[in-house]
Amino acid sequence: MLNTEYKCHVIIGMFGSGKTEIALNSSIYLKEKYENVAIADIDVISPYFRTRDEIDILENMGIKVITPPRKFMHADLPIIPPQVGGYIVNPEFQTIIDAGGNEDGSTVVGSLKNFLDQTKTATYFVVNTKRPFMNNVDDIIYYIERLSAKARRKIDYLISNSNLQNETTEKIILEGEKLLESVSEKTGIPVAFTVVPEYLKELNTKYTKFILKRFLDKVYQL
Repeated sequence: MLNTEYKCHVIIGMFGSGKTEIALNSSIYLKEKYENVAIADIDVISPYFRTRDEIDILENMGIKVITPPRKFMHADLPIIPPQVGGYIVNPEFQTIIDAGGNEDGSTVVGSLKNFLDQTKTATYFVVNTKRPFMNNVDDIIYYIERLSAKARRKIDYLISNSNLQNETTEKIILEGEKLLESVSEKTGIPVAFTVVPEYLKELNTKYTKFILKRFLDKVYQL
């Protein structure tokens, strides 16, 4: 689970790691515990699989969704809503930052450094070992370091999210955990939790289990 000792939670990772699904589910998890929860969609990289696509569902739950104005919401434009900074530093809110993938997405996070430095912020790196360049320890560490530098953030936690969407098996999840355990040992970065789909919710995992409800039911997730 997200560490609620922090007020702001930045979620970064490579394309296809599952960042947005985790951000969506985590905002719902936080809403069960806190009155004021916001999720900021700062993905200006991909026009697909973005938090803004689920805005009505989230707002009906009382979650504040920070997106570009509705008339620009689905435009392929690099728009960062100006109110993002305000929610980051607002002590009344638990805020999730859903960033775009790869180095470009992390660079956008870096542009928010002045705000993020003003509040207690945790940065999470999502790993799906079934995606390209994420299937061995050295490659994972390389991209952790690359994206951390672009985001201008130290990575506080790893998230194990090995999956092949609806073809995910227990073996895939457990093998992903084992690989990420090695990454954690080499980097000193702890694993926050392991993501498990609803249909495998009885699986016993090494790390805290986070049961994921899928919102973005498409071929690939970001």
